[in-house]
This record gives sequence, structure tokens and C-alpha cells, in this order.
Amino acid sequence: MHALEALTVTPVSGPLRGRVQPPGSKSITNRALLLAGLAEGTTHMSGALKSLDTTLMARALRRMGAEVTEPDATTFVVKAHARLTAPEEPLFLGNAGTATRFLTAAVALAEGTVVIDGDEHMRKRPIAPLVEALAMLGVKASTPTGCPPVTVEATGGFSGTRVEIDGGLSSQYVSALLMLAGCGDAPVTVALTGAEIGARGYIDLTIAAMQAFGAEVEALDGQSWIVQPTGYHPAEFSVEPDASAATYLWAAAALTGGDIDIGMAANDFTQPDAAAAKIIAMFPNMPAEIDGSQMQDAVPTLAVLAAFNATPVRFTGIANLRVKECDRVSALSTELARIREGLAWEEGDDLVVASDPGLAGHLLPTRIETYSDHRIAMSFALAGLKIRGITILDPACTGKTYPDYWHDLASLGVTFS
Repeated sequence: MHALEALTVTPVSGPLRGRVQPPGSKSITNRALLLAGLAEGTTHMSGALKSLDTTLMARALRRMGAEVTEPDATTFVVKAHARLTAPEEPLFLGNAGTATRFLTAAVALAEGTVVIDGDEHMRKRPIAPLVEALAMLGVKASTPTGCPPVTVEATGGFSGTRVEIDGGLSSQYVSALLMLAGCGDAPVTVALTGAEIGARGYIDLTIAAMQAFGAEVEALDGQSWIVQPTGYHPAEFSVEPDASAATYLWAAAALTGGDIDIGMAANDFTQPDAAAAKIIAMFPNMPAEIDGSQMQDAVPTLAVLAAFNATPVRFTGIANLRVKECDRVSALSTELARIREGLAWEEGDDLVVASDPGLAGHLLPTRIETYSDHRIAMSFALAGLKIRGITILDPACTGKTYPDYWHDLASLGVTFS
């Protein structure tokens, strides 16, 4: 299945019911992997995600001196030495935003020249604000295009005690600086320069992971944090299921009137995207306006679900989706309109979905371009549960965060051709 160039979803005849265990959280797995790589000793991580993004992070840590073993499908064991060594070759991180942003900061703790690079998509994703912030800590880094590749002249540490960053474009910049700050020689203040932040809930995820590895972080106010120079110690760390992955299953249940048990209640998640569960539960009467700023990775799921809603839905606060794996605002608008002309359009950085419950049951042969973006592939598969003729191109791109996605849908009774 994973070698296929295209996959056509067969609409389901009744409610989807069953139990599916979503993979571990990508966001938490990649944070914990890095912190384990900066600790002195051996960390055991259970419930972890094994996907392209986390594989790239683990490979990078191995190349910088950590021992990373994988005794089973959901476990990482990381043996590290509280320091990183500069790799001989550039670190290639594909289109993994978390790994790229986090390591751009963390490699300052190595000694020597380190190049952080990615694929053609990553080379279009901005990183200059993080590079400029690192300069405040005395870290010499350069990015000629404002996007990867980034070259860091690492000296084994950093010297500054205050760093300011505009978190409006990506909360990952803030998380990268917070995690680096724990390895200082003195307390470090990390402060936001603007009121906006990409997705504040991810900062909370970062701080919780840091604390699990022994860090001391104090929020001074909503705009700044002080991080003590504790370094990190190894941990026994359990990763919760991925809330972004769960949104596809919640939506599949809502769309078909079914019930899919994912083994965890929506309000027990600590990840921001779990907030989408309340909106999905309102289907087919989703609100007329949805602010996606604090649950950005759930927006593709909600947008495809909105196509079948009783009334139109406008998505706001989603400008950051333009600098994800692809321009997701444009991709969602384009592909929804490919299913039926006028089904969605862009207004500035907003996405408007016209909504048409009557789409269900129709034959609308549509080849969905996925733009090498796992979330576009997974969300548009939902449309195929109701519309005949929905074909997902490059279905294997879901391996970035959810390698078993098609297998899990099949386990619920969904068929493909």
C-alpha cells in the first residue's frame, strides 16, 4: 500500500465503529528525544512515535554522539553525555519543522561548524527570527536565504542571559530557545517581543517536557520565562497519543455517525489540537467562525469536515498555516474547490468553506494533490468516506507522522482501491 502513487477511498455505507490506538505525539516525542540527547545518562521513552519526523531527529542525535536504540515499535532508549559533538556532514532533516528549529538552537552546545539543512520544502520555511535571536545569546549562526540551510559556528555553549523572540510566526522558535536555555551557565530569560504567538499550548508542552528532564522554568508573565542553569537529567518518559492524529478519527466518527474509541478522552490530552474535539462534536452544526490559531494542525481536519456542515464556516487566525509543510491555506482552498467549484476560497489569510451536506453520496471524481503534506492527505481521505471518486495522490506521505493511517482506517472497515 505504501508504494502506491494513489489511493481511492470507497465511501462507507454506515457508521464507523471500533478501537484505534493513534500513534504517540510527534510534538512530545521530538521534544523528549532532544532533551534525552542533552541529558547525562540513559532515558527510556515509551509510547513514542516512530515516523519520518522522529526518525530524522533520532538520526541527527546519533550523528552527534548520542546512542539511540529502539527495542520495540514505541520505545526509544537514549544514552547521552550531556553534550553534543559536531557531525562531519550537514544534518539533513527533510521537512521536519520541529527537528530543524530545535536542533538549530541545540547544536550551539557542540564544538565546531554544524550545518542544518532540509528538503526543498524545508528550504522555503522561515528560520531567520530564530537565528537572529541566537545572536543575542552569543551564538554565531547564518542563514543566507532566511530559510535552511543554517550554518552554526558552535563553541560548546552560549554567553547571553536574555533572549527576545517574535513568536508570531512559529512557537517552535520559542521552544527551541527555552530548551537551549536550560544548558546555560547562568539563568536565562526568554521573552516575547509581540503579543502574538504561533500556538501557545506548544510552549506549555515544551516546559512540561523540560521539567520532566529536571529543568526549572518559571513563567514571569504571559510574555517571558526564566530558565535556571540546571542542565537535564535522564528520565522515564511516557509519550501521550498524538492529538493531531486523533482529530482524523474523531472527524471520521462524526462524519459517519459512528463511535471510534482511541483509548483516551479528548479532555485528558495536554496537546493544543485536542481542543478541536469540542468543535468536531458540534458537527453538522459547527460554528460560523473558527479561530484556528491555537490548534493549527487540526485546521485541515476541520476544514474538510466543514465541507459537509449545515452552514458555511470561516477559519481565522491561520496565517501561520502558509509556512507549514506546504501553504495549507492555499492547499485546502484549492483541493476543496477541486471537489466542487466554489466549495472553498481564500479571503486574505482566512479560509471560507461554503459547506454542502448534499455532497454526500455523489460521484465527484477528484484527484487530490497532497503537496507532500501528510495532513492534506489524511484530512481529504475523510471526504472520501462520503463522496465517491476521491483519490489521494502520494498516500505514503502520511508516514511523516502517522505511518499506519491507512491501515487504521482499514481496521475500521474503510476500503480502498
